[in-house]
Amino acid sequence: MIARVLVVIPAYNEERSLLTVLGEVRKSGYDFVVIDDGSSDKTSEAAVAAGAKVVRLPINLGVGGALRTGFQFARQHGYEAAVQIDADGQHDPSYIRNLVDAANTTTAHLIVGSRFRSSATSMTVGKVRRQVMKIMAKSASIAAKTEITDATSGFRLIREPLLTELSVSLPTNYLGDTYEAIVAAGRAGYIVHEIPAPIRERMTGMSSSTTVQSVKFTFKALGVWVLRLHARIKPLGHGIDDSAW
Repeated sequence: MIARVLVVIPAYNEERSLLTVLGEVRKSGYDFVVIDDGSSDKTSEAAVAAGAKVVRLPINLGVGGALRTGFQFARQHGYEAAVQIDADGQHDPSYIRNLVDAANTTTAHLIVGSRFRSSATSMTVGKVRRQVMKIMAKSASIAAKTEITDATSGFRLIREPLLTELSVSLPTNYLGDTYEAIVAAGRAGYIVHEIPAPIRERMTGMSSSTTVQSVKFTFKALGVWVLRLHARIKPLGHGIDDSAW
């Protein structure tokens, strides 16, 4: 059973939504840390005002780099698992408990919260992006040897020993922290499991990538899958089937 869980919240210029998000996270009862990814606004000040532990990066590393920092923080402070959640309000912190319960009942190393398994999802996904996401989910399912419906979900739990591996090897490229992490973990023999978890519209601002950009980057990620250029992490145990690579 997982005794200590840390909620890791990467944030880049999210001062307007952060207070509300942290208020919701606090209600979950778990410890949390905000990784200020080189913000130019008052993200760190908002986090401190909300009583959060804060690690401030001097430059913007991107979500993958910020999460890697958060995972290292979790390991250094004795946490057995980390839950990653966005600072823009799209993820519902009340479902953190569901991720932890799923980890404890399945012994999976990576629990993914899927918007497509939840009837409570309120965020609209365009037709083009939805079709591309289906392709990514299919390829991720092959790598993980289990059905994945939301390979780009950023709401997930990572437990040891996978937490240690991703604290040094989590891909920092676009979609690396989500899709590529599932592929790398699955091909290294770690157990991946998916549960329903809704996603909401952003509280403030808008996505930095357009649909065209997202589709372009997605096909690059699929190329990484086909050519097996993704990050390699230490295999779990022995006897991993090398043909899966």
